[in-house]
Amino acid sequence: MTDLSWLIARPVAHRGFHDMNKTRWENTLSAFAAAAERGYAIECDVHISSDGVPVIIHDGDLKRLTGEDGFVWQRTAAELAALKVGGTADHVPTLQEALDLIDGRVPLVVELKGVAGHDTGLVASVGRLLKRYKGKVAIMSFDHWLIRDFAKDAPGIPGGLTAYGKDNQLIEAHFAMLAHNLAFTSYAAGDLPNPFVSFVREKLRMPVITWTVHDQPAVDLTFKYADQMTFEGFEPDLVRVA
Repeated sequence: MTDLSWLIARPVAHRGFHDMNKTRWENTLSAFAAAAERGYAIECDVHISSDGVPVIIHDGDLKRLTGEDGFVWQRTAAELAALKVGGTADHVPTLQEALDLIDGRVPLVVELKGVAGHDTGLVASVGRLLKRYKGKVAIMSFDHWLIRDFAKDAPGIPGGLTAYGKDNQLIEAHFAMLAHNLAFTSYAAGDLPNPFVSFVREKLRMPVITWTVHDQPAVDLTFKYADQMTFEGFEPDLVRVA
């Protein structure tokens, strides 16, 4: 089994260490620099541009983050780079720009954002970039059709399931994904505890991180039922307090 102790060794800054989009916005190079300077691991979100380049942005729709109409998949990487995030000096970065900036200083967890019918090549393009990267890195997704491509298109890179929910239908769907060589799980903190997380953590010894932690009750839930948190809106200590 791959050693993923690095994944749970330090808190994970959700979309980088931003300030809730006041002056330093989510998923920007500024947010990633701030996280790395503080020693936090970093989570980021990746879509694929119209010309096949992995770009870092959470929403498929450009409006909230750039003020522009349309979708990420309709724009080239260069066109996206020309867009300012939240009216700041930060642009929509490529994954390669983030890798160059972080440069192995802290771990990186890349969440792949699927858009059905418009994400062909996303896993493979991310896999090619990360294969050359020397730092600690993992990939994950909510989207089962992307996870099914992890082993083929991003071999050797730890892959995880991003998930939520407590109802039986969702839990069963999560269990079904264990057939795809998952290495870890990122689970909604508010949906702990549940049978899936208990099973993978206790029976499979699989690391579990949580999302997205904003307050002490969520911190407490995380360290009672999981191994590490993905956080935003505060500055946690680097030392984990169980």
